Amino acid sequence: MNLADTIAVLLADATGRLAEALALARPEARIEARVLLAHALKVDHAWLIAHDRDTPTPAQRDAIENLIARRTGGEPVAYILGEREFYGLSFAVTPAVLIPRPDTELLVQLALDRIPTDQTSSVLDLGTGSGAIALALAVHRPLARIVAVDRSPAALEVARKNATRLGLRNLSFLLSDWYAGLGVKNFDIIVANPPYIAAGDAHLDQGDLRFEPREALQSDAGGLADIRKIVAGAPAHLHPGGWLLFEHGYDQGEASQHLLRQAGWSQVCTWVDLSGLPRVSGGQRL
Repeated sequence: MNLADTIAVLLADATGRLAEALALARPEARIEARVLLAHALKVDHAWLIAHDRDTPTPAQRDAIENLIARRTGGEPVAYILGEREFYGLSFAVTPAVLIPRPDTELLVQLALDRIPTDQTSSVLDLGTGSGAIALALAVHRPLARIVAVDRSPAALEVARKNATRLGLRNLSFLLSDWYAGLGVKNFDIIVANPPYIAAGDAHLDQGDLRFEPREALQSDAGGLADIRKIVAGAPAHLHPGGWLLFEHGYDQGEASQHLLRQAGWSQVCTWVDLSGLPRVSGGQRL
């Protein structure tokens, strides 16, 4: 880069570097480049357009270069920015938690459909991570009391900070390995986005997954070990008529339904995401 380079030139250069390093289509690379430049300069997209002929200071150029270098090295944009949008809300994210993804919004919507708007109810979010699911439910169902659990202290700290940022008071956090720390508490609905990628799956070494916490991604028994634990333990923590809903891999719908039916759940179903892929399964306790 030349010291006389304008923002427009730096944006074009960053776009080319990102496209080449990450095998991105140029429109996608340009979007990422704009986001990173805006973050480095602490401005918004409109400012970049209006000031595209400006020449950044040496300190600003260093900040831009640092972010572009991190991204060309494969680091996820969400970790670089320290935040990710999910269900219309902004969540802080760190490498201690999974990056919230649009596919998981289906799980939130299915849960909201089953949580009353005009009366109190209790919700358990297993493996809360950043708190994205629990906090989205808390925002849209203020009468619900939500318990968010995770076995990672670092993840719970991120979730607590997100709750504080959103000013939420209708949820609590608990350090627990699935149901282990809950005691005799019962709920009206349980939701979970557990690890479901099979250990050794090649996807774990590709893209953003390389940087995300492995323990929150992979599971034994072909990716079903944690789902089995969740299905088996849920009846002891659900009121009669309560629902269990959990996310899983695109090829795990049939196996998830089999586990639910084998355990005696009713209303067993699998729902597809926006791409038409099986993404969430669940059932109702008799």
